[in-house]
Amino acid sequence: MEEFEQLRPLLFSIAYRILGSVSEAEDAVQETWLRYSAVETKPVSTKAFLSAVVTRISIDVLRSARRRREEYVGPWFPEPLLSDPYEDPERAAELADSVSMAALLLLERLSPLERAAFVLREVFGFGFAEVAAAVGRSEAACRQLVVRARRHMEAGRTRFAADRREREELAVRFFDAFKEGAVGNLMEFLAADVQLVGDAGGKAPQWGRGVVTGAGNVARMLAALAEPFARIGGVVEPREVNGQPGAIFRDSAGRVVNTWTLDIADGQIQAIRAVVNPDKLRHIGPLADAWAVVRDTGAARRS
Repeated sequence: MEEFEQLRPLLFSIAYRILGSVSEAEDAVQETWLRYSAVETKPVSTKAFLSAVVTRISIDVLRSARRRREEYVGPWFPEPLLSDPYEDPERAAELADSVSMAALLLLERLSPLERAAFVLREVFGFGFAEVAAAVGRSEAACRQLVVRARRHMEAGRTRFAADRREREELAVRFFDAFKEGAVGNLMEFLAADVQLVGDAGGKAPQWGRGVVTGAGNVARMLAALAEPFARIGGVVEPREVNGQPGAIFRDSAGRVVNTWTLDIADGQIQAIRAVVNPDKLRHIGPLADAWAVVRDTGAARRS
């Protein structure tokens, strides 16, 4: 039990990157424990054994989840992750980059086997023999899986991503401007083709059809939201989300309305991704009635 608990952060981090879901990753880790506890002969390497088991479980879950996602209402985002429980100083850059919303959305382009092989090899540094054992393919096949996955990932990456400190400093200034609610000030931080995208899943209020594009349109929407939201007691809590600058929006009682992540590159915000679907926010804390918050915010704006 103690050895499993020591490896739990790693197992969760593997499963989350394969699945993009906190709740499904937690379930995969729990199922891994059940299978491990039923094994009569102790494996030579507990880490390799458990990593392989959680990977296989995650691949199976992902295959069924993809069929459900084809019927998802509106844009789909991963469940927001406030903190990654696994740390490895030697792979800190890979771990931080791989958990961002942008990277997880790129991983969605991969097949389940490509995604699992890429995560194990490129993110966590497993050897090809271990990757092969985990995904049930030969080492040669796994090398090809990783090559194809790497090609897809590199093709979709942002050209000039900002370093961590630059992102954090820009985010602080942006959220200050957001609280002031001045369109001109907000536009200074937004790329010309910036997108404000919301994942509501048909279960919460949505912006238009889920996407607002262009610095002017996004700045006007943010400005119209900021002051009345504050007037009804709403709070914007700047917070790192998926390893990126972001925020948790809370109602007057401190309940979660949604989360934001800021995709920053070239010194500007390229995308604001909001998760509003309550099913994806339950692990963060008690949930607000998002419909009521929108209604009250609208009433405050009109008054």
